[in-house]
Amino acid sequence: MKAEVAQVTTIDAYIAAAPEEVRSLLGQIRVVIREEAPDATEAIAYGLATFRLQGNLVHFGAFKKHIGFYPGASGIAQFEERLTGYVHAKGLVQFPLGSPLPLDLIREITAFRVAESRGKKAGIIFR
Repeated sequence: MKAEVAQVTTIDAYIAAAPEEVRSLLGQIRVVIREEAPDATEAIAYGLATFRLQGNLVHFGAFKKHIGFYPGASGIAQFEERLTGYVHAKGLVQFPLGSPLPLDLIREITAFRVAESRGKKAGIIFR
């Protein structure tokens, strides 16, 4: 699925190029991220929908069997216990297609990343 959207340059185009059955899911994630990070800019990076705030904030993308969400290693580490039901690794989590998206969790992770990003600008170190 990712290869089909590899040449797009905006999140609007990324979502429009995705299969119809996942467009609304991608749109929901985008809305949640936008609500938590209204000052973030949108881009396409690494072939994924990307939000930037003092650097990369979060990425997300559609794949054949899941939606990938990439909040970086710190976002995964902070929410490790709540991610036990999902395939996840150092900087990513996979939300399987056919299951409800955990939008509240995505919101909380994004809010954490926003605070972390703003803290980095102010010289605060998160652990």
